[in-house]
Amino acid sequence: MSDVTNDRDAGRTPRRWNPLAPAARCGEALHAWRARRHGHAPPAHDTGGAPPPPEPAAHAPAAAESVLWRMRTTVRDEPGALAALCTALAERRVDILTLQTHPLGAHTVDEFLLRVPAGTDLAAAVAAGGGTDTWAERADAHDLVDGPTRMLGLAARAATDAAELPLVLRQLLGRCTIRSHPAAVIGGGADAVPPAGVLDDTVIRLPDPEGGVITVERPYLPFTPTEFARARALVELDARLGPRMPRGRDVLTLPEGRRVSVRRADTADLAAARAMHERCSAETLRRRYHGPVGDATRYLDHLLSPRFGRTLAAQTASGDIVALGHLLWDGDETEVALIVEDAWQRRGIGAELLSRLVDMAVEAGCAHVYAVTQASNTGMVAAMRGLGLPLDYQVEEGTLVVTARLTPTPAHSAPEAGERVARR
Repeated sequence: MSDVTNDRDAGRTPRRWNPLAPAARCGEALHAWRARRHGHAPPAHDTGGAPPPPEPAAHAPAAAESVLWRMRTTVRDEPGALAALCTALAERRVDILTLQTHPLGAHTVDEFLLRVPAGTDLAAAVAAGGGTDTWAERADAHDLVDGPTRMLGLAARAATDAAELPLVLRQLLGRCTIRSHPAAVIGGGADAVPPAGVLDDTVIRLPDPEGGVITVERPYLPFTPTEFARARALVELDARLGPRMPRGRDVLTLPEGRRVSVRRADTADLAAARAMHERCSAETLRRRYHGPVGDATRYLDHLLSPRFGRTLAAQTASGDIVALGHLLWDGDETEVALIVEDAWQRRGIGAELLSRLVDMAVEAGCAHVYAVTQASNTGMVAAMRGLGLPLDYQVEEGTLVVTARLTPTPAHSAPEAGERVARR
């Protein structure tokens, strides 16, 4: 899976976003933890060369097994070049399931989905057929969809929800790093991006429909003009459709019989979210933002933006927001964060929001979620443990990072303290 990160300052090294300057020491400790845990090198066999042949099993059966591979290679754009490559693959009984071509002037980048007999030296086969600059990675059954169908599916996802755009771009372009730079950071001059966008080898820059710039980086594999055109079309679709998100809501019955609705939230809820923060105690805000929080509400516009993730709100019948849960895109270890108004704590609301956020992360294909908190925040620690998922704990100078490894199926379960009774 590729990395989707939030970067509020152009040119800075990506790191977990901590909106509060007074909490700088906590942010530095967290950055040190991340630097030790996350490398920026691409996954094995994704860096320009064909993979080594699989090791033969000690007691392999006589019948040939096969493995799915996605592969790119470059051939000269001349009659017979592609035929020679396909012949070389056929001689080794490699089955070509799909093929897409990306013209590049005197050369063509050919993208294959292959079924390769176990033990086949794929690198040698491609080289014998005239392929160069070869890249390959293991594939699975999800890659068996043809190109047009896949693009229509991605467009449908983007049309449904503005928060899907970073995920759709990631699905389209493979492992890559996607950053949204707000307009206030970009300014003009060299950082300005024309309406048509910019393709610069391993970097794509496109105007963000919400202002600012979207950058997509894939250092280990240059983008082709075809990929650039597809990415630009998805961003243009997002711009034409404007702000949007699913409007369904669930009703949660609390232990004392009161009900709150759980729904998606965005920047249209900024005023209600600020009002909730003003009703929260200093201790609740400190636990959420890990430091002095006199001006925490200044950053809610960023947290509520669909461009950086998804937000769930718990709302009373009178329209007051009493809790917020954030899912912030940060690669395979997407961040989750919660805040519940003091008068509504210990009623299962936080656990409900967290469980739904984990479901969203699973649906988005995330491998992990993590929460940055303090050991004294027993409510958040208990909510993470209540997910019933494998957890990893890291402590850095008083900051606790709890990481949950996700399962292929949603881990949602209603909390014991409350019950969902209806969907609208």
